[in-house]
Amino acid sequence: MSIPGKDREKADLALLIGSGAGEILRSALMNMGQPAVIRGWEVHSIHHRPGAGVTAGYSVTLDRILPNGAHMRVEEYLCASTARLSHPNTPGLVYVSKGDSTFSVWRYPADPELPALFLACSPEHMSALLGMPVSVELMSYRPTRRAVVRVRAANSVSYAKVARPPQVESLAKRHIMLSRAGIPAPPVLIHDVRGLLVIGAANGIPLSTAISRGMGRNAAPLLGSLTALLNALPREALSLSHRPAWADRSTHYAHAAGTALPEERVRCEAVAHGIHELLASSDPGPLVPVHGDFYEANIFVSHDSSRVTGIIDVDSLGPGHRVDDWACLLGHMSVLPHLAPESYPYVQDDLPIWRDACEHAVDPVALCARTAGVVLSLVAGAKRVDGAEWIDDALGRLSTAEAWLERAYRHR
Repeated sequence: MSIPGKDREKADLALLIGSGAGEILRSALMNMGQPAVIRGWEVHSIHHRPGAGVTAGYSVTLDRILPNGAHMRVEEYLCASTARLSHPNTPGLVYVSKGDSTFSVWRYPADPELPALFLACSPEHMSALLGMPVSVELMSYRPTRRAVVRVRAANSVSYAKVARPPQVESLAKRHIMLSRAGIPAPPVLIHDVRGLLVIGAANGIPLSTAISRGMGRNAAPLLGSLTALLNALPREALSLSHRPAWADRSTHYAHAAGTALPEERVRCEAVAHGIHELLASSDPGPLVPVHGDFYEANIFVSHDSSRVTGIIDVDSLGPGHRVDDWACLLGHMSVLPHLAPESYPYVQDDLPIWRDACEHAVDPVALCARTAGVVLSLVAGAKRVDGAEWIDDALGRLSTAEAWLERAYRHR
């Protein structure tokens, strides 16, 4: 008997992070036609998008069997996924069936959805592309979706962003649009139609560093600089595609949070219900150009934390509501003490300054409800597969979402 959709995803997730994953990896290596003996493996990452499949990344130690019978010890990175692929016949991609599920498996960097990943991860290819000797360092990789590679030359640093080709085309358009408007987004250095965008580095320090140090008397001036930057986003961005805000997808995020914290499923659903109720009765403000992912990792500031010097990850630039940019900023900032308590001791001092100012700039009910939606979207992301403790972090994020929702009700 087949397993229903949601239950199947749970079963697939359990299989990919459990001992059964070893059998999948062994079968995949056999299907790849390269004889090898697995000596050890561990789950490096897990990516679960409810309704869209599960993907796991594995660090694998194996002995490759050479034609002369000798063994050569190597470290490889393999991915296994139940996600639907748009290029199911990519060379090097193999399939392994187990129970009711079929898993696609590939060796990094031969990602079937990211044809330019091999290019970005190769010093030889990148040196040829840029016309100078460079080294490369993988910064992040989300299988089938995106990757970021740091590219170092003798006197410069740039970043290679890899995504599906249509998405890279869209990203390049946004960077060029911002540059023409005088917004400090990194310039486009190279756009390769295979799905690669090389951009310059942002000036300044990440806002996360400023928050960690404490902004003190510069908190208010910096918020003014952030406001000016958002107000300067080009009106042309209103013609770009609209992406739903986090609060608009709170039911989806409640499901993901409840999957990570099954004992708290009712609390997660209650937060989503409250958000929907308040969204219906609050004013999001006019449609304006928004950054769409406006938080401390994507904002760069001056070394004295008084002004904005750059923004990155502009993939979500487009039409939206200003309140959602502020909700994104406040929501991410409010979970930092749960993420790394010792690294962010000043959030309790700086956050109220920004929160109170933002509540005067936009509808406070909309702001707090939408901030709750952002925080709810971050609950499932606390889950770790490397054995590190994460429950307290996830519960702290859920409590923070509830606190923002309660504040929204008090403003109503």
